Amino acid sequence: MRYSRWFLLAALLIAVLAFFALDLGRYLSLDWLKAQQSALQHLVATHWLPAALAYFGLYVLVTALSLPGATIMTLAGGAVFGLAAGSVLVSFASTLGAFLAFLIARGLLRETVARRFGARLEAVDRGVREDGAFYLFTLRLVPIFPFFVVNLVMGLTAIRAWTYWWVSQLGMLPATLVYVNAGTQLAAVDSPGDILSPGLLFSFALLGIFPLLAKKGLTMLKTAKALSGHRKPRHFDRNLVVIGAGSGGLVASYIAAAVKARVTLIEKSRMGGDCLNTGCVPSKALIRTARFVDEARRCQDYGVQEAEVRLDFAKVMARIQNVVRQIEPHDSVERYQGLGVEVIEGEARITSPWTVEVNGHTLSTRAIVVAAGASPLVPPIPGLAEAGYLTSDTVWELREQPRRLLVLGGGPIGSELAQAFSRLGSQVIQVEMGERLLPREDPDIAERVQRQFRDEGIDLRLAHRAVEVKRRGEALSVVCEHQGKQVEIECDRILVALGRAARVEGYGLEELGVQLTSRHTLGVNDFMQTSIPTIYACGDVAGPYQFTHVASHQAWYASVNALFGSPLKRFRVDYRVIPWATFTDPEVARVGLSETEARERGIAYELTEYDLADLDRAIADGEARGVVKVLTAPGKDRILGATIVGSHAGELIAEFVLAMKHGLGLNKLLSTIHIYPTWAEANKYAAGVWRKAHSPEGLLRWLERFHRWRRG
Repeated sequence: MRYSRWFLLAALLIAVLAFFALDLGRYLSLDWLKAQQSALQHLVATHWLPAALAYFGLYVLVTALSLPGATIMTLAGGAVFGLAAGSVLVSFASTLGAFLAFLIARGLLRETVARRFGARLEAVDRGVREDGAFYLFTLRLVPIFPFFVVNLVMGLTAIRAWTYWWVSQLGMLPATLVYVNAGTQLAAVDSPGDILSPGLLFSFALLGIFPLLAKKGLTMLKTAKALSGHRKPRHFDRNLVVIGAGSGGLVASYIAAAVKARVTLIEKSRMGGDCLNTGCVPSKALIRTARFVDEARRCQDYGVQEAEVRLDFAKVMARIQNVVRQIEPHDSVERYQGLGVEVIEGEARITSPWTVEVNGHTLSTRAIVVAAGASPLVPPIPGLAEAGYLTSDTVWELREQPRRLLVLGGGPIGSELAQAFSRLGSQVIQVEMGERLLPREDPDIAERVQRQFRDEGIDLRLAHRAVEVKRRGEALSVVCEHQGKQVEIECDRILVALGRAARVEGYGLEELGVQLTSRHTLGVNDFMQTSIPTIYACGDVAGPYQFTHVASHQAWYASVNALFGSPLKRFRVDYRVIPWATFTDPEVARVGLSETEARERGIAYELTEYDLADLDRAIADGEARGVVKVLTAPGKDRILGATIVGSHAGELIAEFVLAMKHGLGLNKLLSTIHIYPTWAEANKYAAGVWRKAHSPEGLLRWLERFHRWRRG
């Protein structure tokens, strides 16, 4: 494929050089056309079909090679073939030539441009997929944009070939008719500039922007329809009301205050939301204690003969609450009021697209951002509610350690808590309906975590589906289906960790008819806008990723579009580079594609792996296990995705996130100095593995001969 590309490029260069070297451009001038008009008309009159085919082929060739002269050839079509025949010939020849130029640009340049400007091109591609036909139609209708430039530039984008063909055929037709008609009056044309008057250019420009205006008008009609039946206030108390003070709501309200909008933040429970109070912060505090206990038990691995650990579970849980209290001021009412946010503690209810009720008062606002978060998903298993259960929200209330803890769920939340409680001394049984833990990760990555869990004594019950819970005195029994049989598992407490369900009910959205997705989240468009145009959403309530950092990311788009999107510019949310981590031991972190996803989508890739067992710092820390997996485009160093399993994976993945965000390849990582000895060197060594696999063997053989010759 590479050789055919070079062959095509060479052929094109030869053809273009020959055109200029032989001065063939003199045959594509207005003076030559006027001088030869009679002879050409006689040729057409006597040999119409051969002349038409020759003209058609020459027009296609000139256009495909982006040579100067297409305008003169269009005039020639009218001068020699007449208005009707000339218009048909020019219309189809110009489209075919433009299409070939488009394909040439795509075949020769798109891959190179994508490798060099991947992140920027992806942003362009998203816009083209959304509105490409409209943009192309506008460019085709306005003759001030050179058509050959449009051909080449559009070839670098992701616009579909068929779309490019039919839009070009339609969009170039008005200008074609004007030029061909001018050709029928060739004697009155002294230069191509005489054809297009300022008035005609202005008319074309209006015609070109008509599709975009029509689309804008359609959007306005949809907005009016969605808001019909609701009385819009004549004046607004606020620019923005934000519902929910989790990570998404806090960021959205902060941004609004920063741009001097009047914003109100409403929270019915605790500032900081799930992440601070029941999620990220308490779970990581628990994991830190559990890790300390595990390291103490493995003290002999570090040359320490004995390290006594006496666990006080109540104090462990108290420490977690103390950690939460230390972080609370970052998300407090006082801090956000100091930033210019009006904070109201109460339960909000959306009563119209512009009004929110709270504590008996009605607030009017130009826009609303819903950041209501999610709550633990609890399945309707018979006997579960009666037996009592814990969730990731309520487990922090424990002060007595469960002796036998059954964890339902093998995702990130269930796996983190299962390992933490096991290390603290509970006998943990982890039940997962699927064939493996961490189903979003590659099987080999999940296997590394499963192996560690089994080594630590966690009783993994994979491919087990809980169907019933029974109480037997003080003990509980969970009935599971496994390979067609029923298995009973005894335990003292049950922790349900099967994911989280978006909070979409109870605050007015259902009465307004806000549309939901198949995942039972709020349906939002690329601008974080719900089916009610004045209501936006971000975070877990909107999906598709339930991560704190994604909620903050979405909050920027939601608040900015809510405040400025209607009169000014709207911004599409960018999901190209979304990292996440599961804080088990070993940690699992990923950004971009996994192998499984690449295969499912049919995306070609090369796999590079670096074993952390070879990393000096990992050996020194006694943590020499894990792997860095990098997916790259075949033959290129462009990163498609990276997965790290091992200690500090959540920190190490940041370098790959940065590289993917800004289009940096593995060669850039390899040439970056990393401090020795650090864990971050693993990323550089992974890049080195890729570089070694792509060494120029032929050049190295010649260098070997060169050095042998130098030795004499």
